[in-house]
Formats: sequence, C-alpha cells, structure tokens
Amino acid sequence: MSQETSVLIVDDSSIVRRVLSAELSKAPGIRVVGSAPDPFIARDKIMTLHPDVITLDIEMPRMDGLSFLRKLMKHHPMPAIIVSSLTPAGCKTALACLEAGAFEVVCKPGGSYTVKDLSSQLVELIKAAKKSGPTLQAIPTTPTENASTNAMIETTNKIIAIGASTGGTEALRVVLQGLPKTSPGVVIVQHMPAGFTTSFAARLNEICDIEVREAKDGDVVAQGRALLAPGDLQLTLGRDGARYIVRVRPGPLVCRHRPSVEVLFESTANYAGANAMGVMLTGMGDDGATAMRSLRNAGAYTVAQNEKTCVVFGMPRQAIDRGGVCEVFPLGDIAQQIVGFAQGRIKAKAA
Repeated sequence: MSQETSVLIVDDSSIVRRVLSAELSKAPGIRVVGSAPDPFIARDKIMTLHPDVITLDIEMPRMDGLSFLRKLMKHHPMPAIIVSSLTPAGCKTALACLEAGAFEVVCKPGGSYTVKDLSSQLVELIKAAKKSGPTLQAIPTTPTENASTNAMIETTNKIIAIGASTGGTEALRVVLQGLPKTSPGVVIVQHMPAGFTTSFAARLNEICDIEVREAKDGDVVAQGRALLAPGDLQLTLGRDGARYIVRVRPGPLVCRHRPSVEVLFESTANYAGANAMGVMLTGMGDDGATAMRSLRNAGAYTVAQNEKTCVVFGMPRQAIDRGGVCEVFPLGDIAQQIVGFAQGRIKAKAA
C-alpha cells in the first residue's frame, strides 16, 4: 500500500481549490491528485483518479455536497471530510453530514481560525481518514432527503421575494432604486398583462443600480439581480444545488391571478425558508396573504407596506390580518430593511 494519501478537493470556489491544493501539497505524505468545482465533475474524477480521501464543500452548483455525499456513500463509499462555512460543530448540517457517512466536518477559515489552522487540521484528518476507510452508518434516509437531489438543509444565500398589484409599478421603482448591487437576488410578481412586463423590466433596468429583467425559465437568482414574473405565466422559486433558480411555466389562475404572489411566496417558503425576506407592497385583493404566513412560519423575515403610502391597502392588510407580517413600514423605508436583512442586522420575529 502506498504511504502517500491521495486527495481530491471538491469546492465551487476556485480560490478555495487553489489555496487548499497549495497548502495540502506542502504536507509530507499527502498528494493532491486533482480538484472539482461541483459534484458531477467530482464523480468523474473519483472514477479516473481513485483518490483515497475527498474534501467536500456543501454549497455548490448543480448538486449540493450533502446530497452528493449520500449518493457517494451508497454507490462508491470512500472517506470524505466536509469543509464548509455551513458546518459549525453541532449545527443541523454538520450532524446530517456525519449521519450520511462523513469522516469529519470542519469549518472554513474565519475570524481567528486561519487557513494555516485549517490546513494543519486537514492534514491530520486526511491521514486518519485513509487508515479508517469510509464511515458507513446504517442510518435510514427520510422521504424528505430522497425527494430531490437539490434538497439542502441550509445555505448562506439570501433571497428577497416581492409581491405587488395596484400601484405596484411605482412602489417597485422606489424599492429597487434603493438597492445596491450587493443586494441579494430579488424575485417579483407584479400583476400585469402579458406583453407589459418585458418593457416594464427594461425600464427599471435603466434606472436602477441592480440588474432588472423579465424572468426566463431556469434563470439564476443572483446577487444584484431582480427577476420579474412575465405576464400570464406563473413564477416559482426552485433550487439548483446551492443556487436559487426560477421556474416560469403556464398554470392555472391562483387567487384569480397569473402570475400570482401566492405561488411565488409559497415556493419561496419551501425552498428558501429563513434565508428569505418577503415583501408585500400595495395592491387590491388578497393574493399572497396566505402564503406570506407560510413564509413567516418557515422563518422568513416578512414586511408589508403601510396603509398611508399604499395606493390600495388590500394585499398588505390581508397579509397582516392573517399573521404573515413581522413588521410594517412606509414605502420609503423598505429598501433599507432589505439592506439590513442582507447584512444580517435584521432577522425574523416569531409569529
């Protein structure tokens, strides 16, 4: 048996791959045989390079690391060390990784924990992992875990979901113009007929610092980008690995609308939970009010425009009355609330 321990580094960050490769290669007895930016490329490299151990990030495109780990331990068990910013000791994701068969879980550098500290720890763990072999545990997966290869317990990505109707075109202008390019990705339903949303998005794009465009099926919800639901189509949030994406599809009227705020908010509650902020702007009726309660129950921070600044205080009132709103603000304050949420200064309040 070779005295060297071969390692494959799996992380979507090119900087992390480069730094870890350089640091681990300095250690006697360790040979970095390659790296991969996502689980699909990792799968192919595992089959061709046959590493003794892999280091594995959690937040990656196409498939998250936890889903990949579960598949790996089922079909090609091998020692895996999780290296992620999502895995402080004792957190849900760390425990789930250990239950899925990870040899150990360590955090990425931060604060007083340096790259040098991480590298020293990894060297010892990698050598120990090779000796012990894969950590196979007879822990059954739940139906939820098997539901989707894109399912994740946690992600650091935040998202803003906005619903609006009557008076919403001006309200959206005020909110979006107040957002910096570092804002989390935004998804929007504004009640509008087909054919109008394209030009409306283009106009907002001209006057805002963030990118604003009409959503297309499969678009990534990225930092500094707002995606507007096309008229006469339903917009839902989904996941592609650690990334949020949108689905734009035909569908029935919901709350008498297509696109519907209810549809967007419900999918945001399901896929983003506490990483989401829901915003209900001016509008007639009750579209989105029930799903805003779902958002709040999922841990999201939810706000509504106040009556004084609304053209029609219908949708915000219904959302408030149904218990879906954490706080109420004048229109001019909402952009700053979004910025505060993005920076972690503002968090959800229990229902």
